[in-house]
Amino acid sequence: MGAGTGSGRGQLFLRSLLFLLLAGPPARHPARGQLRYAVPEELEHGAFVANLGEDLGLDVSTLSARRFRIVSRAGTRQHLEVNLENGILFVNERIDREEVCEAGGTCLLHLQLLVESPLELYRVEVEVLDINDHAPTFPWQEYVLEVAESAVLGARFPLESAQDPDVGTNSVHTYRLSPNGFFSLEVQTRSDASKFAELVLERALDREQQRVHRVLLTALDGGVPERSGTAHILVTVLDANDNVPAFDQPSYGVSLPEDAPAGTLVIQLNATDLDEGPNGEIEYSFSGHAPPRVRELFHVEPRSGQVLLKGRLDYERASLHELYVQAKDRGPSAVAVHCRVLVHLLDVNDNAPEVTLTSVSTPVLEDAPPGTVIAVISVLDRDSGDNGRVSCEVGPNVPFELRSSFRNYYTLVTTQALDREVVPEYNVTITARDMGSPALLTRSTLTIPVSDVNDNAPRFLQPSYSVYVMENNAPGASICSVSALDPDCQQNAFLSYSIAEGHIHGMPVGTYVSINSDSGHMYALRSLDYEQIRSFQIQVQAQDAGFPPLSANVTVHIFVLDQNDNAPVIVSPLPRNGSVATELVPRSARPGYLVGTVSAVDADAGLNSRLSYQLLQATDFTLFSVAPDTGELRTLRSFLEQDASRQQLVVQVRDGGQPALSATVSLLLSVVETMPQTLSDFSEFSLPPEVSSSSPLTLYLLVSLGSISFTFLLAILILTAIRCRGERRSRQGDSCSPPRCHCCPGSRPSSDGLKTSNLTAQPPAGTTAATCLDVPAGGPPGYCYKVCLGPESAQSDFMFLKPCSPPRNNEKDPGKRSRPEQHLQVSKEAKQPNTDWLPPGTQRPALKRYQSQHWGNRGSRWKG
Repeated sequence: MGAGTGSGRGQLFLRSLLFLLLAGPPARHPARGQLRYAVPEELEHGAFVANLGEDLGLDVSTLSARRFRIVSRAGTRQHLEVNLENGILFVNERIDREEVCEAGGTCLLHLQLLVESPLELYRVEVEVLDINDHAPTFPWQEYVLEVAESAVLGARFPLESAQDPDVGTNSVHTYRLSPNGFFSLEVQTRSDASKFAELVLERALDREQQRVHRVLLTALDGGVPERSGTAHILVTVLDANDNVPAFDQPSYGVSLPEDAPAGTLVIQLNATDLDEGPNGEIEYSFSGHAPPRVRELFHVEPRSGQVLLKGRLDYERASLHELYVQAKDRGPSAVAVHCRVLVHLLDVNDNAPEVTLTSVSTPVLEDAPPGTVIAVISVLDRDSGDNGRVSCEVGPNVPFELRSSFRNYYTLVTTQALDREVVPEYNVTITARDMGSPALLTRSTLTIPVSDVNDNAPRFLQPSYSVYVMENNAPGASICSVSALDPDCQQNAFLSYSIAEGHIHGMPVGTYVSINSDSGHMYALRSLDYEQIRSFQIQVQAQDAGFPPLSANVTVHIFVLDQNDNAPVIVSPLPRNGSVATELVPRSARPGYLVGTVSAVDADAGLNSRLSYQLLQATDFTLFSVAPDTGELRTLRSFLEQDASRQQLVVQVRDGGQPALSATVSLLLSVVETMPQTLSDFSEFSLPPEVSSSSPLTLYLLVSLGSISFTFLLAILILTAIRCRGERRSRQGDSCSPPRCHCCPGSRPSSDGLKTSNLTAQPPAGTTAATCLDVPAGGPPGYCYKVCLGPESAQSDFMFLKPCSPPRNNEKDPGKRSRPEQHLQVSKEAKQPNTDWLPPGTQRPALKRYQSQHWGNRGSRWKG
């Protein structure tokens, strides 16, 4: 064997290191937008190849985050790898050029580098440089060459060629023959630049002198250091076989489609031998140095010389096969002759395109702008020519397209805005079709889910909500439920409900209602009262959990329904000091005489406030009746002598609710012969406990009316006293002494100053005239009025005004104008209710009617 063969990996490493020192650093050749490096084979793991981060202009600190990586096909070995910390391309596992590239020529490793965010693709070629790591070898260590002693000088005998897996200068460069006196060596070059040796006879052989000649054949490569391989040649001198076979031509060429079946005739070889008998019978066979691959694919028929196809051809693996066939006769001292057969394979479109998803960035955000890269797709067709040219396209009706970045590399990008709520997922079919005939195609389906973006605000199922709640509801009870929808998904569709800030009658809305933030159920926090609040509205907000969050509002109108929870309230007549209301009725009253009107109000509404009146108790039911709708109390017949002078009545007021509520009022009617001019006193009869207990509304009304009346009366007295005193000082000459008041002649009380009442009152007999105060009328000078307070004012709310007038022309006794028996014109200001208390709208008409009827004609009787 060769003297230069290595004994271990240590020697191999030293040789690789020596090669690097001689060859210099790896070369970088930019070509057509690519990076190209050169690296020798057999480097150890971790050997430096190139600094990709620097050469590509990438930020080394972001390589890991951007997932910088080498994209390789499934099942292939990863000879090179990238260090993400510094961007250095290094040897991942030992590279054997002869293993990676079976064929000769340039050995290239094609790398696809991918970096994301944004997605970028780079192509790098790494040329694997051959090192002289193989020595030439011969098929056999010893060859037997039979040469007839009759061989002429200059006869050539082809020798078995040595094989060296290395290429270029590292392959077999020359042969050397050991010194001898009979043979020389000539080195020939084949068409593929390979070398073979021929043994040339330089001196005639004589079998009788020397039957065997031994020479040493050495094959040398051109590497540094030089490697060699040897073989021993044993030349046996034979008796003469004068003729050797001869082929029709030294070299043959044939074309064969790669899809030819086994058994196909490749070529029919023909060699002739001029000898006869066994010396002229020719046998065909492969020469000794035919590669094993050739022996697997082809077969030579020994007798016929037919070369038949035995295995399956593959144009993509090898497009040319070189066969060396020898022919040898069967005679003694047979000499073999050789010929070369070149089998050219014709490419057939037998490989469909291969579609590989190099990188997929899914899911894609629905707000991704047009042009966003979704995936990088590589397409490969192992055929050649038109059979290997591939076009790629996507299916119709999808918002995606393919853009070609490099040869056989495409990027799948968006062409328009996406909407997850319309199409949540796309199934994109990618079709790769070659240009062969017939064309082959491959379809690959890529599922692209669309990721949700919070681009839809919640939407309530109704534009507004109307809720009806019965008053006196239980606090904490559910009153309604609102619901909203959000077409987004996951957390962008998770809704929470809340009530917007606001106030209801000065109180925060949160004190009235609350809402379940998850379900939208609303609850009343307090018992509602129809008489205090009849309706209100709140704003409910639904907000999703997206970022930024989106929300929507809806108005919820809450209407409080009335419940019959308020009994009627009697507003007229009103008892005083716990006594029943008293009234005088003339005995001369005829049937249908209006005694008075019972007035009541109900704080409820609708049927609950519709009142009806009925006479519940009476001294004589045949004497009086009450109108059920108006409450008017009238006589049914005339009074008789036997009728009692005091009639006790109990009137019930009943509302229309279910169940109905009621109130009663007791009346004491005194039957008199003549109606007095003063109001009747209230009697001492006390109300029953259940009747005398008036409602707070009645109490508030009485207090308000009494306070206003007292204040008004006090103000009139004070103003009158001050005004009169000032007048007297200004008129010292003119005295106005009681009971006379000397005023200017022709003066009359102003009709606008005081209101006269239809009630008349006379001072009791024996009383003196009332004290008079001069009250200027505010008119022209010379007018004055006498304000007189009679003794009756201590027991009455009325104020008696006595006008002081000069004696008229037709009066004979001027002194009579101030007599005590003179009827007094009584004027009274009606007590107004406290404006701080405003009854509901349904009660105000009844209350106004009560005021006008009760205070306008309160004298001899009360009436509505």
